[in-house]
Amino acid sequence: MSAATVSRASAGTDRPSVLELFRDDGPLGAAIGAAAGRLVPLSPVALLLAAAVPLFAVVAATGDGATRGVVAGAVAWVVVLGGLASARPLTGRLRWVVPPALRGIELGGLLWIAAVAGSSSAPAAFPLLCAIAYHHYETVYGMRHRGVAPPRWVQAAGGGWDGRLLVAVVLLLAAALPAGFFVMAGLLAVLFVGETIAEWRRVGRAQRPVYDDEEDEAD
Repeated sequence: MSAATVSRASAGTDRPSVLELFRDDGPLGAAIGAAAGRLVPLSPVALLLAAAVPLFAVVAATGDGATRGVVAGAVAWVVVLGGLASARPLTGRLRWVVPPALRGIELGGLLWIAAVAGSSSAPAAFPLLCAIAYHHYETVYGMRHRGVAPPRWVQAAGGGWDGRLLVAVVLLLAAALPAGFFVMAGLLAVLFVGETIAEWRRVGRAQRPVYDDEEDEAD
């Protein structure tokens, strides 16, 4: 990825680095980071480690037999610590670990929530994961091929990794799974794919050669 692409991406998202864009923080996580992130003297990697280890320990210990309260508490824990990490600068040799760690937390958390909801909910998680995976793929390759980052409103409407986890917990508590995951997957797919199509159309119009009526007169 060229330096110019990095610069354009950073300018379009008010973020200092592409890695921070790849975090895919939602409005809630960003608000937590803005409110208290600078007060926590830990690196983003350390904060995410403190978030992920308890989460996956609970997943391993309880599996699909976890109570709804345990699931809600574990997700709230990772959202708070992950949100705090959003305000910490991504520096150091391990800064590249942050985006994949958040992907693991989000996707693993969604699969766990589906398992807790019951065997009928597990298949519904995969369309949702596909929509999320497409979003992250498009973020990377949209910047590489078009030189632009996803619009801020798309990031916000998509909820970020934190918002999607919290919505999944709400659906679990409301006994709205698996239908809720199918609806969520459909809405996210329309949002993310629709924005990709619109962006490619904008790029196509910008690259289209200017119409010259003098050529018609010459013919």
